[in-house]
Amino acid sequence: MARSKEELKKAAMDAIDEYRQEIIALGESIYGEPELGFKEFKTSAKFQNALDRLGIPYENRIAITGVVAPLKGRESKIRVAVMGELDSVISTEHPSADPVTGAAHCCGHNCQIAGLAGIAYALTKTGIMEELSGDVVLMAVPAEEGIEVGYHKKLKEEGKISYFGGKQEFIKLGVLDDIDMMVMQHSYPSEGETFWEIKGEACTFGNGFISKEVQYIGREAGAADCPEQGINALDAGITAISAINALRQTFPPQDNIRVHAIITKGGGTGERIPTDVRLECFVKAANKEAVFATSEKVSRALKAAGDSVGAETVITDFPGYMPSVEYPELAEVMYQNLVELFGEEHASRAPKVRGGGSSDQADVQAIMPAIQAHIGGVSGLLHTKNYRIADKEMVYISAAKAVVMTVIDLLADGAQTGIWVKKVSRPPYTKEQYLEEWLHDKEE
Repeated sequence: MARSKEELKKAAMDAIDEYRQEIIALGESIYGEPELGFKEFKTSAKFQNALDRLGIPYENRIAITGVVAPLKGRESKIRVAVMGELDSVISTEHPSADPVTGAAHCCGHNCQIAGLAGIAYALTKTGIMEELSGDVVLMAVPAEEGIEVGYHKKLKEEGKISYFGGKQEFIKLGVLDDIDMMVMQHSYPSEGETFWEIKGEACTFGNGFISKEVQYIGREAGAADCPEQGINALDAGITAISAINALRQTFPPQDNIRVHAIITKGGGTGERIPTDVRLECFVKAANKEAVFATSEKVSRALKAAGDSVGAETVITDFPGYMPSVEYPELAEVMYQNLVELFGEEHASRAPKVRGGGSSDQADVQAIMPAIQAHIGGVSGLLHTKNYRIADKEMVYISAAKAVVMTVIDLLADGAQTGIWVKKVSRPPYTKEQYLEEWLHDKEE
């Protein structure tokens, strides 16, 4: 006799509870060996080992380190992807940072991969897939963090990637061509000094962005003997950052604009006038029009800084991630499960704050219904030395439950809810439009 949707959810949650030690151990192991984007070989192998133990077939080495594991339902009316991210950030002062690379899992991606394993346990150890009217595809995706632009540029020049974000690569490679919608979750601060009564948010907000690589080329001269004969590229770099700061009063507040730049190469020796200075710059905003308009302003400022000292200015723009798209119907499905897990007083449909960060999950939202829910359990600020996992039960176990419950809602009872969500959702782009208009890549 077929189980009801509520019975399927209970079976899934019971399985996650049964395998909680394995789930947490995987998350903690990944936390202890953080890796940066497109370098997550150990992390990818750990997830593959979990799939091997469950006897789940998969494809690996997608976009270098990605893993895709399809789970077949009784019927295949729709296909839901569940994603987790493999990479970490750079936070050299974090106590768990890799001493060589500075990589640290102070963003919660280790919790996502552990959650994927938890969902695999829940769906395969219980026979649930045989009672769903759709397929589930588990995806471990590389390189969500928009960092190490120079390294990613090198990979692109070598033909190993086309874009700097893992989900962008998955879209380009056709991994999502047969996917109807995507569900995932992300840890966020709710504990400690950042205590927040909301433990689960059924929403996603993120800015879109463009990244810039900037080079100033000067003219060499001795710094002590004949500086007047040189052109100081470092002066151009310093002027550029001041010029960007002068633009900030022109940013409309409703566009939630963020611009941040760093000097990644400041010259050679102090005895010579710097002739090769490099900057990385990120231009972020809440909508596509503001991203492009602000990018033009910043490029003008960067060029003017070089012109002011006579340096040659080379600016290379790389398409970053799209602004987020909200899908209220899908969010409502997630919200009801967060209420069941945490109680109505601890669940929200709206974000705590309108942040300025970005994520390539928004690129998936550009072409299909998708949600990245926020699950608490972290103390301290994301991406900083103060980040800590304060509640392992929440970040590992509750997070996995929230996602698998939502997947069951979408695919149980003939996949009625999933079919309805797909019908009423209006993605702003087709895949082809997205590739051409945002990534400037027209498919043949």
